[in-house]
Amino acid sequence: MTIPLTHPSLLPALPAQQPSPDRPPLDLRVHVQRITADTYVVTDPRRVLAHARTAARTEPGTAALLGHTPLSLSAAAALLAALHDDDELEAMGLHPAGHATCISAARTDEDPVLLELSDAPTHENSPR
Repeated sequence: MTIPLTHPSLLPALPAQQPSPDRPPLDLRVHVQRITADTYVVTDPRRVLAHARTAARTEPGTAALLGHTPLSLSAAAALLAALHDDDELEAMGLHPAGHATCISAARTDEDPVLLELSDAPTHENSPR
């Protein structure tokens, strides 16, 4: 004997269950955070400093956040990285050296799941 199957869309709708007054509803939301980090190496310090001086004049608010006057090489590289994309940075004397993405995901009642993806070469003697 065969029992005819009914497609789920043809079944009557079930009423929504009301949460029990004794306990609050379970929060099933998952919070995800993704942080991307690009690593650059200064290949031409003079070019980096020259472009950073120009950028400091055109973006004084961003340059003021660095708090360095005159700009050190590190501050100059940071300013350029904040204002320009990869192709522009390479033309300004900053060479891309790696890319890493860190992801964490968790509900509020559990430990986060962590994932780190990187295309930078790993060295046994380098600190993490």
